[in-house]
Amino acid sequence: MPTAQALSIGSVLLLCTFCGCTTTSGGVALRPDGTPGPQECSEEAKLTMRAMRLQVGDTAWVELDANQIKSSPIYLYDGPIESVLKDDFGTLEATTRLYGQVWTGGPQVVIRYYEADPPDLEKLPICAVARLSENQLRKLPGSKPGMAILQFSVSGVTVVDSFR
Repeated sequence: MPTAQALSIGSVLLLCTFCGCTTTSGGVALRPDGTPGPQECSEEAKLTMRAMRLQVGDTAWVELDANQIKSSPIYLYDGPIESVLKDDFGTLEATTRLYGQVWTGGPQVVIRYYEADPPDLEKLPICAVARLSENQLRKLPGSKPGMAILQFSVSGVTVVDSFR
């Protein structure tokens, strides 16, 4: 017989799937330099991440743009992005698609992920960010307003419980 916790997690996942539950970038306040301000992670995403065994700080590698895999440099534009996991991430397997939002207004690109689309499953709400040390998400010379040129096509992706 299923436990109450398993039923609760299953109900949330089903509700998210049925309602098309996602957290979008709409309504995110921008800082003066064009980077996004703080944003809370939805309770549905937090519950889903726990069920997928993803904890704050967990990291995997991701190809930033599904259309520019292994390219150098890559060109990112403000707006939606589709990335691809290179490694397993909690219970998400490599090749899972991550959907999010790109901001190019500041000196470095900011990417927030709001959904994961594992193979053979429905999209699930998540909260994660693209992160690389040593300023490796810094825009290269030649970047224009609304777009960014990056040296590398890969980045780390890190689970967060809110966006800062």
